[in-house]
Amino acid sequence: MKLTLLVYTSALGVVLPFSACSRSESKPSRPNLVFIMADQFRGDAMGCMGKEPVQTPNLDRLASEGILFTDAVSSYPVSSPARAMLMTGMYPAANGVTGNCNSQNTPYGVELSEEAVCWSDVLKEEGYRTAYIGKWHLDAPYRPYVDTYNNKGEVAWNEWCPPERRHGFDKWIAYGTYDNHLKPMYWDTKSGREEFYYVNQWGPAYEADRAIEFIRTEGTETDRPFAMVVSMNPPHTGYELVPETYKRLYDSLDVEALAQKLPYIPEKGTPEGDYFRENIRNYYACITGVDEHVGRIIQALKDCGVYDNTLIVFTSDHGVCMGGHGVEGKNVFYEESMRIPMICCWKGKLHPQKSDLPMAFADLYPTLLSLMGMEAQIPASVQTHNWGQLLLNKEIQTPEEAFQPYYYCVPSDSTSGRRGIRTARYTYVTEVEEGQPTNVWLYDRLHDPNQLHNLAESQPALCDSLKRTLSSWLEQTHDPFEKYLKP
Repeated sequence: MKLTLLVYTSALGVVLPFSACSRSESKPSRPNLVFIMADQFRGDAMGCMGKEPVQTPNLDRLASEGILFTDAVSSYPVSSPARAMLMTGMYPAANGVTGNCNSQNTPYGVELSEEAVCWSDVLKEEGYRTAYIGKWHLDAPYRPYVDTYNNKGEVAWNEWCPPERRHGFDKWIAYGTYDNHLKPMYWDTKSGREEFYYVNQWGPAYEADRAIEFIRTEGTETDRPFAMVVSMNPPHTGYELVPETYKRLYDSLDVEALAQKLPYIPEKGTPEGDYFRENIRNYYACITGVDEHVGRIIQALKDCGVYDNTLIVFTSDHGVCMGGHGVEGKNVFYEESMRIPMICCWKGKLHPQKSDLPMAFADLYPTLLSLMGMEAQIPASVQTHNWGQLLLNKEIQTPEEAFQPYYYCVPSDSTSGRRGIRTARYTYVTEVEEGQPTNVWLYDRLHDPNQLHNLAESQPALCDSLKRTLSSWLEQTHDPFEKYLKP
């Protein structure tokens, strides 16, 4: 029989009376890790970036104390593929997560492999106390579907993650994917598939409560270090499901003036143009709310005396176009979709600075293990970039040849999709349908930062050069898509 609990928790802004921090006699020799991500968070949508009119005082402060990556990207900007690359350090052709985990893709085996060696598996093996809180979205829904609203339509989305598929995470307060932010649902560590519960609290607030609880109890009770992921769903849709406290902060925002400043936003009266105008205030409100609860987690680390020995990461799985370029969502190669926020802070170890190093979401697997003294434990299966040693420099010098790949796959048809590369200056993407090349895009972001002018036809030599680089990369990473780039 299904057990569905309804949990009533603190109102917005009221801090729950957690127990005092328990302290160990000795400090762990390795750092703690607090990894916070917020879904669908645009790379420019922090106050410290100086690009969008959004209030993020806590993230701005964290950025001033750590490394702010101003050119970080998501190589496959959609939820499950991005998260799978993060967890495995492998690209889609290797890790098998070629699209979102939902019932439409279940027949094609689209879910995180139980056999994959994730960075959390490595940390568990190295003695870390581990916790995962929030959105997971790496399991394929199967019949009979879990009884949640987003499993009742044509496509089922939400699924329980059994203990054997949690990849080293001991503490588990999570769900697959569920977008009712004001009444979220969760499975706890020992919950069975039908034993989920709902919470009458905004998701990020509840997740911050649970994160603080972990820090104040299990996180400091022994001399073993801890690693915790807090995966918040906002600012993912629905944007309107955010407390009024944050909405009121943007009542006076001149949305039309903002839209006029962004040439990639369609004009008023068009579906995508109106989508931006109707949602951007609430999108920013979600971000400011996330910022507040990130600040609470950081303050708990300081209160418990573990901040100095904790590597803190804030980032996102992808951005969102929000109507820009005629696209409401993500999963495209435009900057608003690919670029993500990224901050790495470790007091006394990482020098505070801004860096244009093109760090990818997926690069965090080897990079963090390297920084934490476990470079030797990085599995040979990891394909993504390890920037760990570079991040220790007082001034990070970005390699001239640095680039990141771009992916879009069709789970039901491996002969179709897109691949591309994003260099410091150019975005190059090629599209194939049923094995035949169909489209090519080339943008010079130095002279066309809004990606309004496709130069593919006028710059064939440059396209050929970038195509060779892409082909070499796909061959190096054993991506069968490479054969479609050959003459």
